Amino acid sequence: MSRAPLPLRADERLIFALDVPDRVQALDWVDRLGDSVAFYKIGMELLASGEYFHVLDELARRDKRVFVDLKFFDIPATAAAVIKRLSQWPVSYATIHGWHPAMMEACAAANSSDMRLLAVTVLTSMGRADLAQMGVDREPVDVVVERALAAQAAGVDGVIASGQEAAPIRAATGSGFSIVCPGIRPGGPVGDDQKRTVGVAQAFADGADAIVVGRPIRLAADPQAAARAIQQEIASALAAR
Repeated sequence: MSRAPLPLRADERLIFALDVPDRVQALDWVDRLGDSVAFYKIGMELLASGEYFHVLDELARRDKRVFVDLKFFDIPATAAAVIKRLSQWPVSYATIHGWHPAMMEACAAANSSDMRLLAVTVLTSMGRADLAQMGVDREPVDVVVERALAAQAAGVDGVIASGQEAAPIRAATGSGFSIVCPGIRPGGPVGDDQKRTVGVAQAFADGADAIVVGRPIRLAADPQAAARAIQQEIASALAAR
């Protein structure tokens, strides 16, 4: 059975994508952002440095929440073994792929901590044409909702999905299912590799629990000011719900 969504403070609903190649740059960003960010996503680029868990431990030591975004996908026994080990670390969210119900069930059963598992539905860099090339000739929203329901049935705690699909996911799964939206673009689409994007207020109005933001903060002239502006948008969006 899926766990209830994480109890998050308003400032923990912004997750910064810590997409950097090593520990030094990771912690430099944590220092630079200070108390404007309380939740960090660490992904594949950092894993290749060999310093992944050093950063994870340091984030936890600084009382930051951690999102392990490694999108695990393997046979059920192997994926479950990874989740069992990962649940011993101070992790709030972790991603698995949402394509294989038996694997999702095994991972959910292996999670012995308060970590919430999020199923990857359709990457935000993909559109209908990309799905068609993979043999799935359907609209992304239909695939996403179908996979969200399969994840919920398997006992997974939520999904990571485009904000464009947050409302139909929430309508299909109800209030007790976590929705985390990546690829958020506060100023609207900017022509990068994220194809299915929405703004901050829209994501929360449509039922998101948290959002992941990377480049709009990282590339800002003043990253901390950009993060604080997003935090204010989140607070206003939550007050309006």
